[in-house]
Amino acid sequence: MIDHAAPVPPQADDAHWMAVALAQAREAAAAGEVPVGAVVVKDGALLATGRNSPVETHDPSAHAEVNALRAAAAALGNYRLDGCTLYVTLEPCAMCSGAMLHARLARVVYGAADARTGAAGSVVDLFAQPLLNHHTRVTAGVAADACGALLQDFFRGRRQAARDVAQPLRDDALRTPEPCFDAWREAWPPTATIADLPSLAGWRMAYVDTQPPSAEAPVLLALHGWGEWGFLFRHLLPLLPGWRVLVPDLIGFGRSDKPKRAATHTPAWHAEVLREWLQRLGVQQLAVVHHPDTGPLVQALRQHGSPRITAAWPIDLGQADADTTRAWQAPFPDRGHEAAPRALGARGVSTDDLDTGAAARLAARLAQARQSPVGYSGA
Repeated sequence: MIDHAAPVPPQADDAHWMAVALAQAREAAAAGEVPVGAVVVKDGALLATGRNSPVETHDPSAHAEVNALRAAAAALGNYRLDGCTLYVTLEPCAMCSGAMLHARLARVVYGAADARTGAAGSVVDLFAQPLLNHHTRVTAGVAADACGALLQDFFRGRRQAARDVAQPLRDDALRTPEPCFDAWREAWPPTATIADLPSLAGWRMAYVDTQPPSAEAPVLLALHGWGEWGFLFRHLLPLLPGWRVLVPDLIGFGRSDKPKRAATHTPAWHAEVLREWLQRLGVQQLAVVHHPDTGPLVQALRQHGSPRITAAWPIDLGQADADTTRAWQAPFPDRGHEAAPRALGARGVSTDDLDTGAAARLAARLAQARQSPVGYSGA
């Protein structure tokens, strides 16, 4: 057994004390805490140890470093830890870095870098601030592989445990119950769904495809905004008998599934879903009409180059009446379904509508473009 109270030769200090900190980290993992351990050393001898314990103690400040600092201060009878070195298995966060500076530590040595919250150089470097009245030397990367592997193993185990006990997500948690759309069934065609595109990861996208008999019919993609769904184009479809019109409910809207992670919902990701879907339908070129909100989505789709966008027009919008406003509310019976509108910047219920007059003007414009095609007009 190693006697940690005995001085350790200086050349062996860093490796030796990081091994002691790793032992503390393993104790944290055994207790169900994120495996981070720390020790405080003075004059080559162990002064105090600490491990993560915020879950166990219901204390958000109970990081390994803070616990070790508290124990060291108690051992010395002084909150100033002059001449001490703290070893920790993970790059300290801003809270712990601040505590170390207040303690007047001479040196901090850490193992694995923390790209998300590290405050010793990864995200910010509090120790390098020239205006602070104390400067602590920092050594990074001691036993980094071992420290990082311990964290990776811990989180890999947690993910596997979560998968083992996970229950299938209820349909009504992921998508709007169909009765919410009952009031608008007569005004909107039945929708098809697709879920097996690589980018969808099993989520279901609903869409309308008018599919006219002629295989030579031009294809029109109609994209709603961040506050509506495909129902926005209800007055336009009857005015375009010579077109194959595709109207998706983008993921997070209308009858489509509504993933709750805000980070999912970006124009680039929605464009990738649309690209895969259009390729599945065999569409090689198309025109686009779109709500002004979805201009970035059209631009992202256009950058792929396949399918080719021959023309694109933002639509003219009118004011939604009371019935239409209720239609825009229908896909969101509770706040849990609203991740996509929030992530994409929608501000409450939409006040937009493509009314009968605007739909007629748009149909006339499309008919004219079909007779004398024009190039891409901008999104």
